[in-house]
Amino acid sequence: MTTLTPTRGGTALPPPVPSPSAARRRREGGTILAVPALVWYLVFMVGPMAAIFVVAALHWPGMLQPVTFAGLGNVRTVLDDPVFWEAVRNTAVQLAVALPVMITCAYMLGYYVAQRPPGHRVVRYLLFVPGLISTPAKAMVFYAALSPDGLANGALKAVGLGSLTDAWLASPSTALGCLIALDLWSGIGFTAVLFAARLSSVPDEVGEAAQLDGAGHWRTMWRIHFPVIRDYVGVVTMLQFLWTLFGSAQHVLLLTQGGPGASSTTLSFLVYQKAFIAADLGYSQTVGVFLFLIGLVGLLLIRRSFRQTH
Repeated sequence: MTTLTPTRGGTALPPPVPSPSAARRRREGGTILAVPALVWYLVFMVGPMAAIFVVAALHWPGMLQPVTFAGLGNVRTVLDDPVFWEAVRNTAVQLAVALPVMITCAYMLGYYVAQRPPGHRVVRYLLFVPGLISTPAKAMVFYAALSPDGLANGALKAVGLGSLTDAWLASPSTALGCLIALDLWSGIGFTAVLFAARLSSVPDEVGEAAQLDGAGHWRTMWRIHFPVIRDYVGVVTMLQFLWTLFGSAQHVLLLTQGGPGASSTTLSFLVYQKAFIAADLGYSQTVGVFLFLIGLVGLLLIRRSFRQTH
């Protein structure tokens, strides 16, 4: 249906159609406005990413030391290092445990909040609290709770389970688990708020129709709402995957320093350790290349897994 625009004389004329030259000028103007952002992206995003591959091919024993070409020597050194493979194992365990648990619990919690139960606004704010706390503060909370005289051991002794007390952050069998627990505590609430915001945009008629057909909340949550926001779940999963893969170094640095031994060393912490402690920049950026490839493959797999099938 064509909209007619009345003129001053009372006659109605169709709206003017922009000429091709005017449309072209608008596109060119939009391109010019995008140039600063594009330059920023190339300089501060693509540039450092390319530098990783360059430094990985160098033997660079410190910022002020002479640089020589190493070729694939750094790759052989990394692949022959048992610490690297321990870091690979720890990173795989961290992702395999933290990511599914976080996404599943966050989705269920977000669905509950999206149903607008009594006090749901307060619940949203409480879920966001871990996201408002700085990383050092969160690390100190866990350090105080998991130290030998901390809250965890005190609670076990209070209920008569003193034999289960442990130096949680200093034990090879529990240090990595404590880091995973910190990832879950700091990530579930924030992710649940994201899911609740997306689920709130799903029409209420969808859930009401399912309940009229006899579907309970569990079935409605997984069989009705989940397929509707499947692509959004994939996006959130990719973000959490990247945050866990690349952001674990700060938790390791603040709580365990990668120990005892290498029992809690992850790939992202190994990059930091070799660059800033061991001053082996070539080794560090070679691990960074492996980390980049793992992240790229992981994103592709997650995107394929959560792709809409209709």
